[in-house]
Amino acid sequence: MQRLTHTGELQEEKTVSFRGRGLKGQELSCPQGYTGLVLKEINKPGSDQEDRTLKVSSVFDKLTYWNLETPPNSDDTIVMAMDWPELAEAIHVPVED
Repeated sequence: MQRLTHTGELQEEKTVSFRGRGLKGQELSCPQGYTGLVLKEINKPGSDQEDRTLKVSSVFDKLTYWNLETPPNSDDTIVMAMDWPELAEAIHVPVED
């Protein structure tokens, strides 16, 4: 099934089943200028006072998110989160008189 996203892009809705439950998903691109990272903890600290050591295990520019039995839509938290960098930039631009 195809539908328009909040940005006007045509997206293909994905459907799968996991343990007998229907999942509906959509592929999202990372915001422009951003890259997704998958991090792996190398040495787990013995206490919360010690630093953690993380290593980049892979990078991505697209991801697929899934909803349980409901179609993806522009009100989904992950979709709204992808708008945050652009909104944050607009909020923090210096205001000129």
